[in-house]
Amino acid sequence: MSRGARTTKREEDEGVEGPLRRCIATGDVRSPDVMVRFVAAPNGTVVPDVAHKLPGRGMWLTASREAITRAASKGLFAKTAKMPLQSSATLSDDVERLLIKRLQDHLGLAKRAGALIAGFQKVEEAFQMRRPKIEALIEAQDSGAADRAKLIHWAQRVGDITVIGCLTAEEIGLALGRESVVHAALTSHPLAARIVAEAKRLGGFRVLCPLEWGAAPPQAQSADDLG
Repeated sequence: MSRGARTTKREEDEGVEGPLRRCIATGDVRSPDVMVRFVAAPNGTVVPDVAHKLPGRGMWLTASREAITRAASKGLFAKTAKMPLQSSATLSDDVERLLIKRLQDHLGLAKRAGALIAGFQKVEEAFQMRRPKIEALIEAQDSGAADRAKLIHWAQRVGDITVIGCLTAEEIGLALGRESVVHAALTSHPLAARIVAEAKRLGGFRVLCPLEWGAAPPQAQSADDLG
């Protein structure tokens, strides 16, 4: 991107703070990786831009159902754009669906790049052999507790493994061209970090990893979690 194009982009996007963006609902300044961009369509409606590529002045929100609901209910899109704007009553659900599709698309890319392992046995063998190196464990929301616990235990033994649990077995399967996939893992590849970031954005609309799975190491727990 040329310097002129970067300047135009900065002028169009609301709340720019260097490489960061300001959430119009909370005022928090965050990385675009954890936010969703919105633009005003010619028909006067608010359009979510989860890929951050649509033309026009960007309005940024933290990727969460609460932030979107607040922006819509308080007329913050219109206030930011300085023009009348209408937002769909299902805007939060629309964004969730778009983020699911985007995560699925990236999982499909990882499979084609040879950076994704699917199936309990294959994932467990990779943990046991320590190759290929696993960067993230993907467990279906509706996975069985026993096998899930075994793989999460392996992830904790290896250390620094993100556990993604925000998709169903059917949704993972759809991404990988199967009827359903319950257990999968991402291996070392540039796509792994992108997929983890996309999963975390979806975590603003769904639980990224249920607490009862016990996937978070003790040092990652907050003071509130520890009581």
